[in-house]
Amino acid sequence: MSKKKTFNDRPFSYHKEVELSITTLTNLGLGLGRVALGGPDAERGWVVMVAFALPGERVRARVFRNHANYSEADLVEVISASPHRIPPRCPLFGRCGGCQYQNLRYEEQLGWKRRQVGELMEHMAGLKVAVAPVIGSPRPFGYRSKITPHFNLPAPGRELSIGFLRQGSRTEVVDVPRCEIATEPINARLSEAREAVRRRAGEGALTRGATLLFRDSGGIVTTRHEDRVVEEVPVGPGETLRLGFLARDFFQNNPFILPAFAGYVREQARSSGARFLVDAYCGSGLLALASAGAFERVVGVEVSESSVAFARDNAAANGIANASFTAGDASAIFSGLGFPGRDTAVVIDPPRKGCDGAFLGQLFAFRPRAVVYVSCDPATQMRDLAGFLAAGYAVGAVQPFDLFPQTRHLECVITLSLGAGDTGAR
Repeated sequence: MSKKKTFNDRPFSYHKEVELSITTLTNLGLGLGRVALGGPDAERGWVVMVAFALPGERVRARVFRNHANYSEADLVEVISASPHRIPPRCPLFGRCGGCQYQNLRYEEQLGWKRRQVGELMEHMAGLKVAVAPVIGSPRPFGYRSKITPHFNLPAPGRELSIGFLRQGSRTEVVDVPRCEIATEPINARLSEAREAVRRRAGEGALTRGATLLFRDSGGIVTTRHEDRVVEEVPVGPGETLRLGFLARDFFQNNPFILPAFAGYVREQARSSGARFLVDAYCGSGLLALASAGAFERVVGVEVSESSVAFARDNAAANGIANASFTAGDASAIFSGLGFPGRDTAVVIDPPRKGCDGAFLGQLFAFRPRAVVYVSCDPATQMRDLAGFLAAGYAVGAVQPFDLFPQTRHLECVITLSLGAGDTGAR
């Protein structure tokens, strides 16, 4: 890692090596420890975050960045290893930034992710609520049905790297001939595509870098962003939906955990006693259609018109007549529904940035009896939780799902409800 011209050398000089004990993992997947500096904060120590270091370890690390109240460092040596440390499956682990936990036993990964959800809830929302054990993926490896490696054209005489960003870098790409968390059909196609890209680069046919796409639909791998794909998606015991969407569109990328995940969302919404369901941010209709049999009527809303068109086609293809879909701004979805909030459950699955204020204002005015909040970023989910609490909602179940084994990411489902006397629009 190259030194920046404006490197802040306090409290450590560039590439200063420090020795410290790792006490916890951050929600970014970094090992965290403290180094005594002296002065007024001597007892507490200065926070240093070290990628790929595990709780319980004594490590030597090399500082590459100082922030206002903590430093970042690269792992140099594990002096005393955690009993939960294991050899990573991928030879690129530690260089490729795609995975953070391949060196940690899978059961421990699940335990730490559960702990991190509880800590975020306490620190960001002020709540101490029981978090259910994380539901793990049936496949800890070979589960990912979509990857998007990329490449930049190298300087003359340099080898072309096709893969993912190097750990700690925003620009440098690590060459990845095989991804251990991707499905086997993707890895087979990846090998072919890498050869084709290198051949074209050698012929001078490429003028700039690009992002590649590989999506596995039942063993058939699509590589064109605009291609239509169709997947047989299991959504519960003996239940399968046939869903079409564009290869580039958002879709849950771990099909092996989808039956448990979709079934849980459906049961949480149904257990509220609601007769109707609204699925905001519905995409091509996965959760709406998986839940339709439990409700009199389901309405899905999505800002992408192409996704809504797919959702309508998917409803027809699966013979689901009680679900309708609308393209529009999610902040205006509750007017004209034709059914009251007191009889409605709402499923929300926003992008990583969470819900915007306009949407939450509309939601709280509609006052659904229950909300099932699905999030791929518990930090923004906990930020939004403060608004739900202020609007009179109470937190019920908190259930994390590990859709992304070997990485710091997880999916968290929080069920919120109003009291019996506090439902319906005001």
